[in-house]
Amino acid sequence: MPTGAGVCPENVEALLRDALQNDRFTLAYQPQVDLQTGQLDGAEVLLRWLPPTGAPVLPPAFIPTAEATGLIHPIGEWVLRTACGQTHRWNANNRPFRLAVNLSPRQFSRAEEIVLAALRETGLDPGRLELEITEQSVAEDLPAAAGVLRRLNALGVRLALDDFGTGYSSLQYLARLPVHTLKIDRSFVAGMIRTAKARIIVENIIRLAHGLSMRVVAEGVETPGQRDLLRRQGCDLAQGFLYSRPLAGKKLRMLLTRPEPCVQTAG
Repeated sequence: MPTGAGVCPENVEALLRDALQNDRFTLAYQPQVDLQTGQLDGAEVLLRWLPPTGAPVLPPAFIPTAEATGLIHPIGEWVLRTACGQTHRWNANNRPFRLAVNLSPRQFSRAEEIVLAALRETGLDPGRLELEITEQSVAEDLPAAAGVLRRLNALGVRLALDDFGTGYSSLQYLARLPVHTLKIDRSFVAGMIRTAKARIIVENIIRLAHGLSMRVVAEGVETPGQRDLLRRQGCDLAQGFLYSRPLAGKKLRMLLTRPEPCVQTAG
C-alpha cells in the first residue's frame, strides 16, 4: 500500500531519518469545542510528514515504521516539545487552552522523562497538557502503567483514555488509572443517529465518566444531529469536521486571539 504521493514503502525509514534532520515534520491542530457554549477549549495535536515530493503524509502511513525502527522516540519527542512550545506562546495572553498529545505505546515506558524534559524546556504550565493514551499502552502490565500515570499526574499533567469502548477490560482501567478524560470513539458517534444501541452506549459512557468526575470528548462529530444529541446527553466536548478540519498553527492562533474564540458550525 502506498504511503503517500512520491513515497515508496521500502524507503520510509530512510526518509523519516531525513525528515528528522531536515525539519520535514509539521503539526496540525483539531479544535475541541465546548458543546454548551461553542467556545474553543483545546485542540488535539496531529502529526504530518512533509516528504521531499508530494502531499503531506498522514500518521497511519508511517507511524508503524517509526515504531518498528525506534524512530518513534525522537519523532515523539519533537512533537511534544514543539507542541508545548507553541501552546506556551499562545497562552501568553492567559487565555485557558489545553493541548492534547497522543502518546505512542512505544513511548510509554519513558513518558515521565520525555514529558518532564518538554515542560522544563518550554515552560508550559503542566495543567495545559493532556496526554492521550490507548488501552494498548497499558494492557500488558496494568500495575506498571498505573505507576507511570500516577507520576505523570503528580507533574500536573492531565490524562485521557482514547478510543474508549473499542478495546477490552476498559472498566478495569477506569478503576485503577488516574484518568481525567474519556474520548468516545468516532464509530459510536457515527452510529448513534442510526441505531438505538449506539445511542445507549454513548449515553452510558457519558454517565459513567461523569460519575467518576471525568470529562468526555466525542470524536468524529460531523453532523448537527450528532452534535445536538451529544449536547442533550450532557457530553462536554466535541471534535470533528462539523466544527473544523485540522488547522495549521497560524490559523489556530488566530482563533485564540478573538475576544470570544467560538468555532462556527455548519448548522
